[in-house]
Amino acid sequence: MSDLIEAKAEGAAAAGRPWVLPVVATALVAGLAVYLRTAPLDSIETRLLDTDEILARTAEHIRLVAVSTVAVIAIAVPLGVLLTRRWARVLGVPVLAVASAGQAVPSIGVLVLLVILFDTGFWMAVIALVAYAALPVLRNTMVGLRQVDRATIDAGRGMGMSRRQVLVRIELPLAVPVILAGVRVALILNVGVATLATYTNAGGLGSLIERGIVFNRMPVLLAGSVLTVTLALFIDWFAGIGERTLRPRGL
Repeated sequence: MSDLIEAKAEGAAAAGRPWVLPVVATALVAGLAVYLRTAPLDSIETRLLDTDEILARTAEHIRLVAVSTVAVIAIAVPLGVLLTRRWARVLGVPVLAVASAGQAVPSIGVLVLLVILFDTGFWMAVIALVAYAALPVLRNTMVGLRQVDRATIDAGRGMGMSRRQVLVRIELPLAVPVILAGVRVALILNVGVATLATYTNAGGLGSLIERGIVFNRMPVLLAGSVLTVTLALFIDWFAGIGERTLRPRGL
């Protein structure tokens, strides 16, 4: 209960200061740009930090995050709805245990296992990201539906609604705020974990971080790290706007 109160308080605070995230992210990008312009870069650093290279890696990262998050929503939300139905509730605990295992296992371990069993590439990275980020969306979907007042559901049934109509018109709209909070968490998780996609040849900003480590080039490592943090801040900001926009009025 205390966690829920704290989450609501943080959400209210963030809603009251929507400008903070973009301002911090913009300041980070500006600071990085000033640093790269004034730092004495060698030929390797210049090549790795070329504008086209950075834009290409950023686009790859955004694509990884977008595809994996859409896949998480497409899988976890319907599954969460299914597991809250009376006839399937017994499956809730084992399914949540499997989803928790996907997040408990180190993400780099999942990637390596997929590479060994299958192959490298974009879709291997997406599978690993889905396994890692499914839990918050699945759990929030189940929690959101379970917290809907039973009296409200009974009132809908009393008005002649079918079970499907009650789900679509009453349960899901009331659960939307909690589900969206889970999607927002999954987005941020995917931004961070997607940096490891470079080890499956899927690109992304992790490529800059990895090359900075391999070539012992601090400017390259710093650029990849700062851009990842900046992307996470911007995505969290956009997700917050979407969360407030999609939230049903009165909730």
